[in-house]
Amino acid sequence: MDWHSRFLQQAAWTRDLRVYLFERAGLNRARRVLEVGCGTGAILSELAPCPVREPGLLRKNRDYHATPAAIHGLDLEPVRLAEARRHVPAAVLVCGNALGLPYPSRVFDITFCHFLLLWVRDPLLALLEMKRVTRPGGAVLALAEPDYDSRVDKPDALAPLGRWQAESLRRQGADPGLGSQLAALFRQAGIRPIETGTLRSSPGSSEVVPVPAWGTGHKGGERLPAPAERNLEWAVLEADLAGWVPAQEVRRMKLLDEQAWERGERVLHVPTYFAWGKV
Repeated sequence: MDWHSRFLQQAAWTRDLRVYLFERAGLNRARRVLEVGCGTGAILSELAPCPVREPGLLRKNRDYHATPAAIHGLDLEPVRLAEARRHVPAAVLVCGNALGLPYPSRVFDITFCHFLLLWVRDPLLALLEMKRVTRPGGAVLALAEPDYDSRVDKPDALAPLGRWQAESLRRQGADPGLGSQLAALFRQAGIRPIETGTLRSSPGSSEVVPVPAWGTGHKGGERLPAPAERNLEWAVLEADLAGWVPAQEVRRMKLLDEQAWERGERVLHVPTYFAWGKV
Protein backbone atom coordinates (compact mmCIF):
# COMPACT_ATOMS: atom_id res chain seq x y z
CA MET A 1 0.00 0.00 0.00
CA ASP A 2 1.39 3.40 -1.03
CA TRP A 3 0.44 5.43 2.03
CA HIS A 4 1.83 8.71 0.76
CA SER A 5 -0.51 8.47 -2.25
CA ARG A 6 -3.36 7.74 0.13
CA PHE A 7 -2.54 10.72 2.34
CA LEU A 8 -2.26 12.97 -0.73
CA GLN A 9 -5.70 11.76 -1.79
CA GLN A 10 -7.14 12.62 1.61
CA ALA A 11 -5.42 16.01 1.51
CA ALA A 12 -7.08 16.73 -1.84
CA TRP A 13 -10.51 16.04 -0.31
CA THR A 14 -10.05 18.82 2.26
CA ARG A 15 -7.91 21.37 0.38
CA ASP A 16 -10.63 23.99 -0.13
CA LEU A 17 -11.74 23.63 3.48
CA ARG A 18 -8.17 23.99 4.76
CA VAL A 19 -7.58 27.19 2.81
CA TYR A 20 -10.74 28.65 4.29
CA LEU A 21 -10.13 27.50 7.87
CA PHE A 22 -6.42 28.31 7.96
CA GLU A 23 -7.21 31.84 6.82
CA ARG A 24 -9.85 32.21 9.54
CA ALA A 25 -7.47 30.77 12.14
CA GLY A 26 -4.78 33.30 11.25
CA LEU A 27 -2.19 31.13 9.54
CA ASN A 28 -0.58 34.15 7.89
CA ARG A 29 0.13 35.63 11.36
CA ALA A 30 1.22 32.40 13.06
CA ARG A 31 4.76 31.91 14.35
CA ARG A 32 4.55 28.18 15.14
CA VAL A 33 2.18 25.58 13.66
CA LEU A 34 1.88 21.92 14.67
CA GLU A 35 0.25 19.01 12.86
CA VAL A 36 -0.46 16.09 15.19
CA GLY A 37 -0.38 12.87 13.18
CA CYS A 38 1.47 14.32 10.19
CA GLY A 39 2.00 10.97 8.45
CA THR A 40 4.21 11.30 5.39
CA GLY A 41 3.89 15.09 5.25
CA ALA A 42 1.12 15.38 2.67
CA ILE A 43 -0.36 18.49 4.32
CA LEU A 44 2.79 19.93 5.87
CA SER A 45 4.37 20.03 2.40
CA GLU A 46 1.72 22.58 1.39
CA LEU A 47 2.45 24.71 4.45
CA ALA A 48 6.23 24.69 4.06
CA PRO A 49 7.66 28.09 3.10
CA CYS A 50 8.76 28.48 -0.50
CA PRO A 51 12.15 30.04 -1.34
CA VAL A 52 10.66 33.29 -2.65
CA ARG A 53 7.56 34.80 -1.08
CA GLU A 54 6.20 38.08 0.14
CA PRO A 55 6.90 37.98 3.91
CA GLY A 56 3.96 37.55 6.21
CA LEU A 57 1.37 36.87 3.53
CA LEU A 58 -0.74 33.77 2.95
CA ARG A 59 -1.21 33.06 -0.73
CA LYS A 60 -4.91 32.44 -1.08
CA ASN A 61 -5.35 30.19 -4.05
CA ARG A 62 -6.74 26.72 -3.59
CA ASP A 63 -3.58 24.83 -4.45
CA TYR A 64 -1.09 26.61 -2.24
CA HIS A 65 -1.15 28.03 1.25
CA ALA A 66 2.44 28.31 2.45
CA THR A 67 3.09 30.13 5.69
CA PRO A 68 6.13 31.96 7.07
CA ALA A 69 5.57 30.19 10.41
CA ALA A 70 7.88 27.52 11.77
CA ILE A 71 6.10 24.26 11.00
CA HIS A 72 6.22 21.21 13.24
CA GLY A 73 4.91 17.71 12.78
CA LEU A 74 4.46 14.71 15.07
CA ASP A 75 3.71 11.11 14.19
CA LEU A 76 3.81 7.78 15.99
CA GLU A 77 5.16 5.81 13.01
CA PRO A 78 8.93 6.19 12.42
CA VAL A 79 8.70 4.93 8.82
CA ARG A 80 6.10 7.52 7.86
CA LEU A 81 8.03 10.22 9.67
CA ALA A 82 11.18 9.32 7.72
CA GLU A 83 9.25 9.80 4.49
CA ALA A 84 7.88 13.11 5.77
CA ARG A 85 11.45 14.31 6.26
CA ARG A 86 12.03 13.81 2.55
CA HIS A 87 8.86 15.64 1.55
CA VAL A 88 9.11 18.48 4.08
CA PRO A 89 12.78 19.09 4.90
CA ALA A 90 11.98 22.51 6.37
CA ALA A 91 9.69 21.07 9.06
CA VAL A 92 10.71 20.13 12.60
CA LEU A 93 9.50 16.55 12.88
CA VAL A 94 9.23 14.47 16.04
CA CYS A 95 8.26 10.85 16.70
CA GLY A 96 5.72 10.88 19.50
CA ASN A 97 2.24 10.08 20.78
CA ALA A 98 -0.79 12.36 20.46
CA LEU A 99 -1.83 11.34 23.99
CA GLY A 100 1.32 12.89 25.48
CA LEU A 101 2.68 15.58 23.21
CA PRO A 102 6.41 16.17 23.83
CA TYR A 103 6.13 19.96 23.79
CA PRO A 104 5.89 22.66 26.46
CA SER A 105 2.52 24.24 27.10
CA ARG A 106 1.29 27.28 25.13
CA VAL A 107 3.91 27.26 22.36
CA PHE A 108 1.90 26.89 19.12
CA ASP A 109 -0.38 29.42 17.48
CA ILE A 110 -2.22 26.74 15.49
CA THR A 111 -2.44 23.03 16.30
CA PHE A 112 -4.33 20.76 13.93
CA CYS A 113 -4.98 17.16 12.93
CA HIS A 114 -6.41 15.46 9.85
CA PHE A 115 -8.06 12.02 9.83
CA LEU A 116 -6.42 11.30 13.19
CA LEU A 117 -8.83 11.22 16.12
CA LEU A 118 -10.72 8.11 14.98
CA TRP A 119 -7.41 6.20 15.35
CA VAL A 120 -6.58 7.49 18.84
CA ARG A 121 -7.40 5.39 21.90
CA ASP A 122 -8.59 8.46 23.84
CA PRO A 123 -9.58 11.26 21.43
CA LEU A 124 -10.61 13.58 24.28
CA LEU A 125 -7.15 13.32 25.81
CA ALA A 126 -5.60 14.01 22.40
CA LEU A 127 -7.68 17.20 22.10
CA LEU A 128 -6.74 18.21 25.64
CA GLU A 129 -3.08 17.79 24.70
CA MET A 130 -3.57 19.84 21.53
CA LYS A 131 -5.24 22.53 23.63
CA ARG A 132 -2.41 22.44 26.20
CA VAL A 133 0.34 23.12 23.66
CA THR A 134 -1.64 25.94 22.00
CA ARG A 135 -1.21 29.47 23.27
CA PRO A 136 -4.19 31.39 24.71
CA GLY A 137 -6.10 32.83 21.77
CA GLY A 138 -4.64 30.25 19.43
CA ALA A 139 -6.61 27.79 17.31
CA VAL A 140 -7.15 24.03 17.43
CA LEU A 141 -8.50 22.38 14.28
CA ALA A 142 -9.69 18.87 13.49
CA LEU A 143 -9.92 19.07 9.73
CA ALA A 144 -11.54 15.74 8.87
CA GLU A 145 -13.06 12.95 10.95
CA PRO A 146 -15.36 10.49 9.17
CA ASP A 147 -18.46 8.70 10.39
CA TYR A 148 -18.27 5.32 8.68
CA ASP A 149 -21.15 4.04 10.80
CA SER A 150 -23.38 6.31 8.68
CA ARG A 151 -21.87 5.36 5.32
CA VAL A 152 -24.42 5.07 2.49
CA ASP A 153 -23.93 2.71 -0.45
CA LYS A 154 -26.27 2.37 -3.42
CA PRO A 155 -27.37 0.16 -5.12
CA ASP A 156 -28.48 -1.81 -2.07
CA ALA A 157 -26.42 -4.83 -3.14
CA LEU A 158 -23.31 -2.83 -2.15
CA ALA A 159 -24.51 -2.09 1.40
CA PRO A 160 -22.25 -4.79 2.91
CA LEU A 161 -19.21 -2.69 1.93
CA GLY A 162 -20.03 -0.06 4.54
CA ARG A 163 -20.62 -2.63 7.27
CA TRP A 164 -17.38 -4.42 6.39
CA GLN A 165 -15.39 -1.19 6.44
CA ALA A 166 -16.75 -0.10 9.82
CA GLU A 167 -16.01 -3.54 11.30
CA SER A 168 -12.52 -3.50 9.80
CA LEU A 169 -11.80 -0.18 11.48
CA ARG A 170 -13.01 -1.52 14.82
CA ARG A 171 -10.75 -4.54 14.43
CA GLN A 172 -7.83 -2.15 13.90
CA GLY A 173 -8.66 -0.25 17.08
CA ALA A 174 -10.33 2.75 15.44
CA ASP A 175 -13.71 4.32 16.16
CA PRO A 176 -15.52 4.40 12.79
CA GLY A 177 -18.25 6.72 14.11
CA LEU A 178 -15.92 9.30 15.66
CA GLY A 179 -16.87 12.08 13.25
CA SER A 180 -20.37 12.47 14.66
CA GLN A 181 -18.87 13.04 18.13
CA LEU A 182 -16.39 15.72 17.08
CA ALA A 183 -18.28 18.86 18.13
CA ALA A 184 -19.10 17.36 21.53
CA LEU A 185 -15.45 16.37 22.06
CA PHE A 186 -14.32 19.95 21.40
CA ARG A 187 -16.75 21.23 24.01
CA GLN A 188 -15.65 18.59 26.53
CA ALA A 189 -12.01 19.58 25.96
CA GLY A 190 -12.84 23.21 26.76
CA ILE A 191 -12.01 24.43 23.26
CA ARG A 192 -14.33 27.32 22.41
CA PRO A 193 -16.01 26.24 19.16
CA ILE A 194 -15.98 28.71 16.30
CA GLU A 195 -17.26 26.53 13.48
CA THR A 196 -18.22 22.89 12.98
CA GLY A 197 -19.83 21.04 10.13
CA THR A 198 -19.38 18.47 7.41
CA LEU A 199 -17.28 18.54 4.29
CA ARG A 200 -19.32 19.46 1.23
CA SER A 201 -18.35 16.15 -0.38
CA SER A 202 -17.15 13.04 1.31
CA PRO A 203 -14.34 10.64 0.41
CA GLY A 204 -15.19 8.97 -2.89
CA SER A 205 -18.52 10.78 -2.86
CA SER A 206 -20.83 10.66 -5.84
CA GLU A 207 -23.74 12.63 -4.45
CA VAL A 208 -24.96 16.06 -5.49
CA VAL A 209 -24.62 18.64 -2.70
CA PRO A 210 -26.96 21.54 -3.52
CA VAL A 211 -25.76 24.00 -0.85
CA PRO A 212 -22.43 24.80 0.78
CA ALA A 213 -21.84 22.47 3.72
CA TRP A 214 -19.32 24.65 5.50
CA GLY A 215 -20.35 28.17 4.61
CA THR A 216 -17.38 29.37 2.58
CA GLY A 217 -19.30 30.66 -0.39
CA HIS A 218 -18.17 27.74 -2.55
CA LYS A 219 -21.08 26.09 -4.31
CA GLY A 220 -21.68 22.38 -4.09
CA GLY A 221 -22.10 20.20 -7.09
CA GLU A 222 -21.73 16.76 -8.50
CA ARG A 223 -18.43 15.17 -7.62
CA LEU A 224 -17.56 11.99 -9.47
CA PRO A 225 -14.31 10.34 -8.39
CA ALA A 226 -11.85 9.47 -11.15
CA PRO A 227 -11.00 5.80 -11.80
CA ALA A 228 -7.57 6.27 -10.18
CA GLU A 229 -9.24 7.56 -7.01
CA ARG A 230 -11.65 4.63 -6.96
CA ASN A 231 -8.76 2.21 -7.44
CA LEU A 232 -6.94 3.69 -4.46
CA GLU A 233 -10.08 3.39 -2.35
CA TRP A 234 -10.30 -0.27 -3.30
CA ALA A 235 -6.63 -0.85 -2.48
CA VAL A 236 -7.28 0.41 1.05
CA LEU A 237 -10.49 -1.58 1.41
CA GLU A 238 -8.94 -4.81 0.11
CA ALA A 239 -6.03 -4.45 2.54
CA ASP A 240 -8.47 -3.86 5.41
CA LEU A 241 -10.67 -6.85 4.55
CA ALA A 242 -7.88 -9.33 3.80
CA GLY A 243 -8.02 -12.38 6.03
CA TRP A 244 -11.55 -12.07 7.39
CA VAL A 245 -13.85 -11.38 4.42
CA PRO A 246 -13.56 -14.14 1.80
CA ALA A 247 -11.57 -12.93 -1.20
CA GLN A 248 -14.29 -14.21 -3.53
CA GLU A 249 -16.86 -11.97 -1.82
CA VAL A 250 -14.55 -8.96 -2.06
CA ARG A 251 -14.00 -9.57 -5.78
CA ARG A 252 -17.76 -9.91 -6.32
CA MET A 253 -18.40 -6.59 -4.59
CA LYS A 254 -15.66 -4.88 -6.55
CA LEU A 255 -17.24 -6.03 -9.82
CA LEU A 256 -20.69 -4.82 -8.69
CA ASP A 257 -19.11 -1.50 -7.73
CA GLU A 258 -17.47 -1.08 -11.14
CA GLN A 259 -20.69 -1.96 -12.95
CA ALA A 260 -22.70 0.52 -10.86
CA TRP A 261 -20.26 3.33 -11.71
CA GLU A 262 -20.48 2.45 -15.40
CA ARG A 263 -24.29 2.58 -15.27
CA GLY A 264 -24.25 5.87 -13.39
CA GLU A 265 -26.12 4.31 -10.47
CA ARG A 266 -23.39 4.35 -7.83
CA VAL A 267 -23.90 6.38 -4.66
CA LEU A 268 -21.23 6.46 -1.96
CA HIS A 269 -21.43 8.88 0.94
CA VAL A 270 -19.32 8.95 4.11
CA PRO A 271 -20.26 11.93 6.34
CA THR A 272 -16.98 13.63 7.26
CA TYR A 273 -16.86 16.27 9.98
CA PHE A 274 -14.60 19.17 10.88
CA ALA A 275 -14.35 21.47 13.89
CA TRP A 276 -12.18 24.34 14.95
CA GLY A 277 -12.08 26.56 17.96
CA LYS A 278 -10.09 28.94 20.13
CA VAL A 279 -8.12 28.22 23.27
